[in-house]
Amino acid sequence: MKAERFIASRLKTKGEMAIVLIAISFFVIIIAQSVSSGFRRTIGREISAVSGDIQIAPTFQNYLDKDDPITDSPSYLENILNTKGVEVVQGVIYAAGIAKKGSVIRGVLFKGVSSPDSSLHAIVPKELASSLNLSEGDEFYAYFSSKRLKIRKLTVTSVKEDMLGSTQNIIVEMPISDLRRVNGWKEHQVSALEITLDEKYRSSEALKEKAAEIGAIIYSNASDEDEMLVAVSSAESFAHIYDWLELIDLNVIVILALMIIVAGFNMISGLLILLFRNISTIGTLKSLGMRDKGIASIFLRITASIVVKGMLVGNACALILCIVQKITHLIKLDPTNYFVSYIPVEIDFARIVIYDSIAFVVIMLLMLIPCMFISRIDPSETSKTE
Repeated sequence: MKAERFIASRLKTKGEMAIVLIAISFFVIIIAQSVSSGFRRTIGREISAVSGDIQIAPTFQNYLDKDDPITDSPSYLENILNTKGVEVVQGVIYAAGIAKKGSVIRGVLFKGVSSPDSSLHAIVPKELASSLNLSEGDEFYAYFSSKRLKIRKLTVTSVKEDMLGSTQNIIVEMPISDLRRVNGWKEHQVSALEITLDEKYRSSEALKEKAAEIGAIIYSNASDEDEMLVAVSSAESFAHIYDWLELIDLNVIVILALMIIVAGFNMISGLLILLFRNISTIGTLKSLGMRDKGIASIFLRITASIVVKGMLVGNACALILCIVQKITHLIKLDPTNYFVSYIPVEIDFARIVIYDSIAFVVIMLLMLIPCMFISRIDPSETSKTE
């Protein structure tokens, strides 16, 4: 092996162009993977913030029914909290209403959430704030219809990005205690329970499995006093978004395969050229008794060196771009089409190592094809040529 390593280090090859092409392939692979992970994590967090990862609600999910509240502390609550992956279970209240500032009015969905601040405040989505000309510190009126009209004067404490488009841009968050008074409900009554899961359980399949698991807990542990409730995952409530994310993941797999093929065939052509240029060297090595396997390992070492250099350059460039985008949000998107206003990136080093390893192994396996050319070289013929 020492002889093969020494010969490989002495064989001169101009691999700059091959390194560049390999680097481009790995650059595209890492960017595609990071963007896919970024979309999944960013949108998953946003959906979780809007409606929780799993909702426990009445059978027909009529959140706006003021005559049929549920309790925020059912008998099986402890069982749910002890379920693996469950981080938070909180009660929320939904109420339809109207937001008004000056002469401008908008129909909105008020969502009551737990808040340490008991003052009459609201968190307003960006699009709604723009239409009502609201900014932090401004006040507006909220109108609720019940047996008699109820009015609240709310102060805007925050304006949030509305990444999920029409689904989110009508939801105004306010203290659950005040919305409970608006509905005339008792202290522990809510519209639904929202469950927040650990991020590793936010894939479409994992969400559905957890919803089924929690549904089974409800069915098995509910007492006669508990309401008839069902567990629904955000993957079902926002099915179109999760289908879109799965399409992105499929695109990443296609890109990975294409880039490996491109890099592999580029290296095959490069290795063939290298072999043709060193036919006499191969013949000499065979004459000295070196086996085809040993000669092939010399050229595979050279190829591996080129691939590793290209991989490192491609990874470095991709990571630099990802870090810049993660910090600055330099490249923007239309949130109407992509749910987010910028390209989100998530640097997952474990997945990068996996993708690099897969690409490297496949490329090196493809290199065995041109190495078969070595067995066809006859030392006597190369000697005559010389």
